Amino acid sequence: MTQTTAGPNTFESRLGGVTVRGKAHSLSAWFVLALRLMMGYAFLGSGVDKILSGGFSAGGYLGNVAATNGNPLEGMFAWMANTPWFLDFVNVAVPWGEALIGAALLLGAVTRLAAFFGAFMMLLFYFGNWSVGHGYVNGDFAYMLVFLAVAAFGAGRILGLDAILEELEVVKQNGWLRYLLG
Repeated sequence: MTQTTAGPNTFESRLGGVTVRGKAHSLSAWFVLALRLMMGYAFLGSGVDKILSGGFSAGGYLGNVAATNGNPLEGMFAWMANTPWFLDFVNVAVPWGEALIGAALLLGAVTRLAAFFGAFMMLLFYFGNWSVGHGYVNGDFAYMLVFLAVAAFGAGRILGLDAILEELEVVKQNGWLRYLLG
């Protein structure tokens, strides 16, 4: 197998002995930006709606949905619904998490961290809304992959604050902080 020299718009990754290589189109940055902004808008709107409506409660969802849909994680969802301190946490974490993830994506700030938590929430929604009657891929799964793509492509560096944050001395001195940005 011949090795290519990475150039402009070229990306490459090796995982488990397999190398994949690709060349992005010059418009790719615009589409990555569009994905970031779309998910930011959707999550900010969803979170703000829950916050402004007041009294968001995940108890009914957690306690009922997994028990009725053949969910492989039914026991975990039942535990979450029947553990008061955890349910109290979820009732705050979901609306505020959605709003903060959305705001971070819209601003392009700490994008990888926001996208990670967005993907994690979508994974939980995927299992909560479990239905494989039409296959394993549904909207929740697709949105999880969109969040992961936003993180992988460093979407916060495209017209986002992450490009500015990376120039801060604290980030330069603590390289691990770059993993939160991007």
